[in-house]
Amino acid sequence: MSPRTPLRRALAAAAATVPVLLVVLGTAGSATAADGAIVNVERTGSGLVVSVDVPADADVDLDGVSASVNGTSYDATAARIADGTSRVQRTTVLAIDTSNSMAGPRFEAAKLAATTFLDNVPADVAVGIVSFASEVRTDLEPTTDRDAARAVVAGLELSRQTLLYDGVLRAVELTGTEGQRAVLVLSDGADTGTTPLTDVTAAVEGSDGVVVDVVALEQSGGALDALTTIAGQAGEVIASDSEALAATFSAEADVLARQVAVTVDVPADVVARQIDVAVTLPAPLGDVVARSTVPRVAGQASGGLEAIPETAAPSAAAGTPEWFMYVGVAVLGAGLLAALVLLVPRKPVAMSAEERVSTYTASTFGGTAPVKDVPETAIRDQASDAIAGMLDRNKSLDDRISQRLEAAGSELKPSEWLLVHAGLFLAISVVGLLLGRGNVVAGLIFMVLGVVGPWAYLGFRGTRRRKAFNAALPETLQLMSGSLSAGLSLMQSVDTIVREGTDPIASAFRRVLVETRIGVPLEDALDGVADRFDSRDFRWVVMAIKIQRQVGGNLAELLNTVASTMREREYMRRQVAALAAEGKLSAYVLGGLPPAFLLYLLVGQGDYVQVLFTDPRGIIMLVGAGLWLSVGVFWMSKLVKVEV
Repeated sequence: MSPRTPLRRALAAAAATVPVLLVVLGTAGSATAADGAIVNVERTGSGLVVSVDVPADADVDLDGVSASVNGTSYDATAARIADGTSRVQRTTVLAIDTSNSMAGPRFEAAKLAATTFLDNVPADVAVGIVSFASEVRTDLEPTTDRDAARAVVAGLELSRQTLLYDGVLRAVELTGTEGQRAVLVLSDGADTGTTPLTDVTAAVEGSDGVVVDVVALEQSGGALDALTTIAGQAGEVIASDSEALAATFSAEADVLARQVAVTVDVPADVVARQIDVAVTLPAPLGDVVARSTVPRVAGQASGGLEAIPETAAPSAAAGTPEWFMYVGVAVLGAGLLAALVLLVPRKPVAMSAEERVSTYTASTFGGTAPVKDVPETAIRDQASDAIAGMLDRNKSLDDRISQRLEAAGSELKPSEWLLVHAGLFLAISVVGLLLGRGNVVAGLIFMVLGVVGPWAYLGFRGTRRRKAFNAALPETLQLMSGSLSAGLSLMQSVDTIVREGTDPIASAFRRVLVETRIGVPLEDALDGVADRFDSRDFRWVVMAIKIQRQVGGNLAELLNTVASTMREREYMRRQVAALAAEGKLSAYVLGGLPPAFLLYLLVGQGDYVQVLFTDPRGIIMLVGAGLWLSVGVFWMSKLVKVEV
């Protein structure tokens, strides 16, 4: 629980030492001083342990303590927490700004203030230290070893940047989950990191009672407003200068020294519900009264201490819920996927006899041919026509895309392929945003995959189709030789391959038949097949056919000889591939594992590797690692690649 901040009470207590104020307090001796504060409530097996902040001017009578829960009085005992007789666990983490803006007297004053706090804080309080500049460092885990803490403070060094928000997050995490926990932040500048302020406020509100007090060293404007937001309602922001730092930190330590632990014997069934706790401590100038509301919890501790979870109201700074962003991106992705499905060309549907007659009569005698009502076709055609116009102005790009599509055996036109490529790029980018949770680096990597992936897929399909063509070529030549030996002509043997062969051989020779029927010489049509598949073996076949047609000879026997040579070369090629398989697999694993693991870390633990992309040293490491990895992959590929 953290209803109030210790810093405000500390400064009020320091002001109370002024003589004029003492006179005023002396004249008001009969008043009731309702200025106590309950800073933590813990359930135990026998009731409640309530931590109370006592004003500096109040000399309370611990033996006269009284307590009530929901208006019912219960037996209570009180003791100073600093005396070590209570079981209250107290943890305070100092988050100190070590950016270059603290250089000079500011940094020396900050070290002196931290040392003063360590000298005055009660011995039972575990103190941890976090420093933040270009990086956030946990310099000291919470401990009661004051000498170790003083050594850490003395060894603090300055650096550039101010990762204020990340430092507060680390400090809140370092306080743990049990007992009375507080964070004391000292900063003189605005945050320069990428962590949003909403993440910090959400962490503070969800920390089950951690009080964050901030000492703003000579700050104003937006930086001070951000610190106020971090402290929230439970914490406090104190504007201070270098000369007043030591007094401010000393007052914070004095607040911890004055705290009182009140043990209240309350039945277990009452403790488990939401309760209103009131503690009264008698004092000469008036009773010190502290009140707080403790929320209900699901269970009750059977022994030991159990921290009370604090229910915080929704923060206006939290903004849009995180799930809403993911739902929005998912809806966008679904819309893009639907658009992609609509844009992908469908296979042409054969027209019925009635439709063919209607189309023929419309084109011959005039009239309107029947058009099927397909709205998405019109949209797709408009987009495809726009891209086709762009390709008409860039013939080299059109030719390269056409060659890739032909090699892969795709029936898409270049304009249709670019349309599909654009849709895939958008879809992959959306997936990257979802998996990377808004991480910029992960988003860029997926965008690169969206650009390169479809082209790599075309290359993969082309390579696989070319290998299938070369593997089936000996049997195809054997079939052609048998047809020629049976008395068929060369064109008839090609038709036999179309009817009895397998793809991609059959489809390639079908195109040869079509080209020869429209006037293309047979040799040129066969050369086109060799060019589309980039097959040196088939170029030899075409060369042999050209020589035979010019000088004569037994073409069937020639094709048999060529087929036999190809079989021997294919056997040798497969044997070499089997022997080199282990080396290739090693090259794939060693070359692909580092970037794949980096991508996994970016998606799963983005904060862990973010420094590689934000720190110059990390960027140098990435460039060096990429360079040496490229060299290694290059030489491994050369070692396992054997030409047959």
